Amino acid sequence: MTAGTIFDKTRTPLTVWFSACWLFATQKDGVSAQSLQRALAITSYQTAWAMLHRVRSVLVRPGRERLAGRVEADETYIGGDEPGLRGGRQKGKKTLVGVAVEVHEPKGFGRCRMQILPDASAASLHPFVTAHIEPGAAVITDGWQGYAGIEDLGYARERRSQRAARLRGEDPGQLLPGVHRVASLAKRWLLGTHQGSVDEAHLQAYLDEFVFRFNRRHSRSRGLVFHRVLQLAVGHEPVRYRDLVVDPQAKAHPPAGRAGHGHPRSLERPPANRPWRAA
Repeated sequence: MTAGTIFDKTRTPLTVWFSACWLFATQKDGVSAQSLQRALAITSYQTAWAMLHRVRSVLVRPGRERLAGRVEADETYIGGDEPGLRGGRQKGKKTLVGVAVEVHEPKGFGRCRMQILPDASAASLHPFVTAHIEPGAAVITDGWQGYAGIEDLGYARERRSQRAARLRGEDPGQLLPGVHRVASLAKRWLLGTHQGSVDEAHLQAYLDEFVFRFNRRHSRSRGLVFHRVLQLAVGHEPVRYRDLVVDPQAKAHPPAGRAGHGHPRSLERPPANRPWRAA
């Protein structure tokens, strides 16, 4: 029954998988591997880490609808500080991420998209726009020349100059409020739920999870979100552990100072509450 899904050839019982998917879908800010390990009394941190990454790998539905209407597009840097360097665009540990979000009138925001970019050139920004924004949409950008030419791709560009805003005495940060709001929420989410310990190689998977949650923030039923996660899981091809790690020979290790095996003493529960652990 599990063949051809992300549960293919897994040694973890499906009851544990469904419980993990439920926690993933119902927790407003998500769940970390360490929290999942404690909640489900999973012996190995590596198992909990791999389970969550398998779920994250299915969140992007093939053929999903692109953003439409009025869409703000910009870039932001996500990552830690680099010693000796100052400023938001410092090189090193920071990763350039493209952000696009629908803007509703008279106020409010719709869906969003986030994607890692190799650079801020037109060769990188144009594919980002065409992949995530429906042709015919009004794309609101700043004055960066990397967006020049998207009019030829079927978009109506609305250019907002930060330099002109400063001359008018306005705050340049308010020119693209939707993008800045989404980028700020994503950074806060990474620092809060995952303590900022997100490797660059896995950053796109975490961004996909944030977009999945943001686009369903108005959902009144967490059960429907759980149902969607399972639909995506059973419709996705198998994901192997070697596909998740950067170095297939390496193993995921628990955070420093935390035991990787055994049940947390503070959360011991009787076996009746963990039927999948009953002998």
